[in-house]
Amino acid sequence: MLQYTLDNFIVIPHPPLTTFATAILEASGVPQPIAALVAESLVSANLRGVDSHGVQLLIWYSGQIRAGNVAVAEAGKVVSENGACLVYDGHNGMGQWISNICCDHAIRIARDSGIGMVVARNSTHFGACAWWAQKMAGAGFIGIAMCNATALVAPWQGREKMLGTNPICLAVPGPQTFLLDMATTTVALNKIYKAVLSGEKTIPAGWAMDEHGNPTTDPQAALAGLPMPLGGYKGTGLAVMVEILCAVLSGGAMLTDVGGIRFTGKEMRASHMFLAIDVTRFMPMDEFVARMEWLRDTLKSAGPAAGFEEVLVAGDPEWRAEQIRRRDGIPVARGIWEELGKLAQSLNVTVPPIQ
Repeated sequence: MLQYTLDNFIVIPHPPLTTFATAILEASGVPQPIAALVAESLVSANLRGVDSHGVQLLIWYSGQIRAGNVAVAEAGKVVSENGACLVYDGHNGMGQWISNICCDHAIRIARDSGIGMVVARNSTHFGACAWWAQKMAGAGFIGIAMCNATALVAPWQGREKMLGTNPICLAVPGPQTFLLDMATTTVALNKIYKAVLSGEKTIPAGWAMDEHGNPTTDPQAALAGLPMPLGGYKGTGLAVMVEILCAVLSGGAMLTDVGGIRFTGKEMRASHMFLAIDVTRFMPMDEFVARMEWLRDTLKSAGPAAGFEEVLVAGDPEWRAEQIRRRDGIPVARGIWEELGKLAQSLNVTVPPIQ
């Protein structure tokens, strides 16, 4: 099994990393099936190059569990089901477990009705949004997933934290043609945390503001400040849209009432939305796939702008990263690996050897 080290990070194949993550969660009290699902979702994010939503989240998940903010064995329950619409209460269960149940409901309803929409309240952090949209796409549906989040972002022209990074994802069935997974801020906050844990001295301009609302490239100042809304007022508009579709509709916590994985004194109470759309109610699947391939290939045939070698569509960077990382292993920043090692030691979990 190939494992090797470089100056700023270690590299580990995904199977032992998944086993390690599962063991940490089980040692934290999470039942095995739930621990395995959460670990798989986190390592999947690492495979896709979305390290901000990968195994580094175990550091904060474990803290939430210790604080009693997560009911690790809870499955939640259906509150109501009416036609193609379902409301679910997660009872503060593990976000991935609650979301898995909700996606199954959305798929079931969409098979019967053509569209299935599930909104969930009182859940917790569900990892990368793409995991859930892809689950629905893998079942043959257009999948849309959203989530509200901790109030860390000021509304446009403000400087008080009221909105979350509120991610949006859309995935389509068939071959790799389009996968949009985005925060409604310039980047997800976890990317800034990753920069801090990795020991990076700067972050790109446009990612964040300091506590006074001034743009900053200092990771520490960014953590004490505010993530930048995506596209200014447009990012705020999208974040509010997510808040409506997730929290307003579900009857869940909104804005500053939502907790977060880094706030142990407050339950998370996150809200999610999962929408499954049956393509075959509109056209045969092979026709849809052909049209998506034409759309992708036509966009990518555009001549690249100065400074670029090619045109990419949403999903390209992640699919390429996954191909490489499945083959060569997943790089984990040394700072993050050291923190995971400390966590593992506190739980009497064996850390995978690095050669």
